Amino acid sequence: MQRKRTSSRSRRVSRDQPVRTFPDEKSLAEAWRNYRATRDEKLRNRLMEHYLYLVHYNAERIGAKLPDEVDVDDLVSAGVFGLLDAIDAYDLDRGVKFETYCAPRIRGAILDELRNMDWVPRLVRHRAHRLSDVMRTLETELGRLPSEDEIARRLGMTRVQFQKLMRDASTVSLISLSRKFSDNDSSRDVSEIDVVPDQRSSDPVVEAQKRDIRELVTRGLTRAERLIIVLYYYEHMTMKQIGETLDLSESRVSQMHSAILARLRRQLQARQPEFVTEAG
Repeated sequence: MQRKRTSSRSRRVSRDQPVRTFPDEKSLAEAWRNYRATRDEKLRNRLMEHYLYLVHYNAERIGAKLPDEVDVDDLVSAGVFGLLDAIDAYDLDRGVKFETYCAPRIRGAILDELRNMDWVPRLVRHRAHRLSDVMRTLETELGRLPSEDEIARRLGMTRVQFQKLMRDASTVSLISLSRKFSDNDSSRDVSEIDVVPDQRSSDPVVEAQKRDIRELVTRGLTRAERLIIVLYYYEHMTMKQIGETLDLSESRVSQMHSAILARLRRQLQARQPEFVTEAG
């Protein structure tokens, strides 16, 4: 039986509950006091294990808003460093719960990692977001797609500045070809690269139509007549080159070519109703 594949994101199990490395709040508070006094590495590791669920929680919340190619495990790894810094810097005397104190540090570490992973400069991405917001606002106000001049005026830019912004914004919209294709209803995982048309390949329908037309056109022709048509229209040879190939004069080839076209024209006109398809 074929087993349905699932994405790595769907296989992740959310760890939103703490691992109870300490049996109660009293022992946890004692561990904090001991760590503050001794900075014992083993005790720090136990505290990290206890609060690791906060890293998973924040990583999965941030990862839910990101493309599928961003691995949540990478965000968790970054968040662990934020948790480590929070444990080292936590001050018991301030009376702030550690969960409240460490959350911004974990999120900050994850966001820093995302910025490092992003190859687009922050200024360019900020401008791209601004452009997108202005376009949506104008579309709502005008009830149609705004023109480039209207967008440029709203942004307070010249035409040259706006065109540069459009070029920069186009780089932000690049996507990974390995990401999952969203409009797929089948059970098989389909990536973006699977649905990108290959401009170098031929359309099989078009090629079949060309073959049928070629067979129809050359049907009933002699070998020499067929060669003249194929060499002239498909091999792009000149009349002189065709004559040398068939051992005929250039004028004879030209005469045969004109006669062939006249005959084919009459045949196609007679069979014209076969080429008309009924709508619907």
